[in-house]
Amino acid sequence: MSFHLPKDISSRALCDLPFTVYHGTLVHTPELDVLETIPNARVGVDPTGTIVYIKKGRLDCSIKEEALKYDNELANIAVVDISSSGFSKFFIPGFIDTHIHAPQYPNCGVFGNSTLFSWLIKYTYPVEMALEDPHKAQSVYKKVVKKTLANGTTCCAYYATIHSQSTNILADCAYELGQRAFIGRSCMDCARKEYTDEGFEGGVKSTMKVIEHISKRDPGYDLIKPILSPRNANKCTREYMKWLAEQSEKLSIPIQAHLSETEDEVEGILQMFPECKTYAGIYDSQNLLNESTILGHCVFISDEELALINERKSSISHCPTSNSCLTSGEARVRWMLDHNSKVGLGTDVSGGFSPSILTTARHAVLVSRHVAMKTRSDHDKLSVNESLYLATLGGAKVIGEEEKLGSFAVGKKWECQLIDLDVEDSPIDLFDFLNPSISGIMQKDEEDLRKFQDLIDKWVFNGDDRNVRKVFVNGRCVIDKD
Repeated sequence: MSFHLPKDISSRALCDLPFTVYHGTLVHTPELDVLETIPNARVGVDPTGTIVYIKKGRLDCSIKEEALKYDNELANIAVVDISSSGFSKFFIPGFIDTHIHAPQYPNCGVFGNSTLFSWLIKYTYPVEMALEDPHKAQSVYKKVVKKTLANGTTCCAYYATIHSQSTNILADCAYELGQRAFIGRSCMDCARKEYTDEGFEGGVKSTMKVIEHISKRDPGYDLIKPILSPRNANKCTREYMKWLAEQSEKLSIPIQAHLSETEDEVEGILQMFPECKTYAGIYDSQNLLNESTILGHCVFISDEELALINERKSSISHCPTSNSCLTSGEARVRWMLDHNSKVGLGTDVSGGFSPSILTTARHAVLVSRHVAMKTRSDHDKLSVNESLYLATLGGAKVIGEEEKLGSFAVGKKWECQLIDLDVEDSPIDLFDFLNPSISGIMQKDEEDLRKFQDLIDKWVFNGDDRNVRKVFVNGRCVIDKD
């Protein structure tokens, strides 16, 4: 059966949008370990999906009258009001998954007793090769985009397979369903013979097909953008890596790659590059470390490597769930943050069993505690608020979109999730004697703020996709479960 990519697709995140005011509680982390709660906020969002004002405190007129004070020529003003729900409903920035393998989604939770290499051969490569079939690719990719959106992930940095047509299907699925996405065809010209590009020339040709398709689908890269994805240093020739680096500079396209996921991997790869002292140094020698490079895992990087990554202004995607599932190791995130590194979170599906960044955030907290048990230093522990920062604004910095995403501010996109802690069948139980008062939160009463912080902690450790009721990308509601 033949398969043809559609020529024209409309996107849920690019449809017409009236000027809209959102009224309710905002929760975000504008700084590391700082949770800011803004009750009774009114957020004006223009037809481009951009926040044009945030009003706080007492409302002295109607919401529409307040909007007209901003612009008296507004004729069509929509209002979304959740203020009557008090503390139990709030808007929080959308999650950003900085490292996820879309074709591996069918294998979520399947890893047995495998470590990285045996898992790749037994589970990963077979399912990725199966997606050469575009019908299978479309089935998988629609599900993974829908599932990540339903979990509040508004932006993903995706790895696809080596197949250009299937990778273009992933781009189309993200575009149509309204998810912001970086789409990366896995680049490997010297990998296992049954799973590799047809040499350097074949890899170049396939990569350009994906770049050209995305450029035609979304010429301004308003929603989807290609990302160059040399999978590992041992799976790409030096010629291929240097070509990818040249395209990154020439076309202003970001780069994503894996770095130091396991000790065995690092040892084996260094033997292939005797002229380099470190794994990060290998990438740097091929000009792959730049301001838009995302390095997944970084579990076993040295002081020298972290200094090099920071000098090149590259970023790190922390994948605690995957690193635990495959017993790869425990990344020292506090050490990275102490050195002002750019760090975000990645589910690393399907090394990570869950497509939920909320799950990843809780595991980031837990893994940091395991690090602290070894170092015997509480300083190494991450707080819930720090983990939420990595899931939102930290991730936005990793993908180079912190001026547009990750927190609530004038000039940024309305890109967020509506969380309901008291929804039917919620995994979180609320108790009146422990609940904060919304008026107390407005007055910044310390006890009420502490109680609300406790609820945020409960949500991070107990919440799931049932608590995510609406998801907004580019100002548009792309998921509405109510």
